[in-house]
Amino acid sequence: MVYLAPLLSGFIAAAIGIIPPGLINMTAAKINLKEGKKNALWFVIGAIFVIFLQVYVAVLFARVIDNRPDVITLMREIGFVIFSILTIYFLFIAKEPKSKKKSKIKKSSKKSRFFLGMLLSGLNFFPIPYYVVVSVTLASYNLFVFENTVIFTFVLGSVLGSFAVLYSYIAFFGRIEKKTDYIMRNMNTIIGSITGLVALVTLFNILNYYFG
Repeated sequence: MVYLAPLLSGFIAAAIGIIPPGLINMTAAKINLKEGKKNALWFVIGAIFVIFLQVYVAVLFARVIDNRPDVITLMREIGFVIFSILTIYFLFIAKEPKSKKKSKIKKSSKKSRFFLGMLLSGLNFFPIPYYVVVSVTLASYNLFVFENTVIFTFVLGSVLGSFAVLYSYIAFFGRIEKKTDYIMRNMNTIIGSITGLVALVTLFNILNYYFG
């Protein structure tokens, strides 16, 4: 039971971070449609391998700064500025994404798909700051402690959550493709709303630190 909270926290955090249609999950779905489930799974395994490393590094970094409230506050202030800018951009500046024509994916070996998954996942730097914020936030509410076994459990939960979502894209993409198109057309509003909410929560935490 001690490890259930970090396992579920990692799973939920990963699911929230990877559910929105993006390069990795959409590529996995397209490979499945064009080349079959085996190649798509090899792509996912490659992506998951890098995600494991990214989450582990992020949590180790979070452990270093956890005992530095001044650093945490500075990160919150920087995060508030970044999320505010992103909110303004996505809600008022960014143009509506156009639906792209389906591109053909040449058949490739399992090995090449594995390394493609590693490459695309490695190019995505979002997980590191994301999991730093998640782990520090959970620790501030006593839902997470920076002990080796707990860290590994959290990372394992993140890996399982990422795999579950990516596998869902592979298994059910054909059924949800129309809904995905709708989401893509409204992605700017969705992302802007999420970043706006995060900005408000961050601002509340900053004000609570200074005036609470």
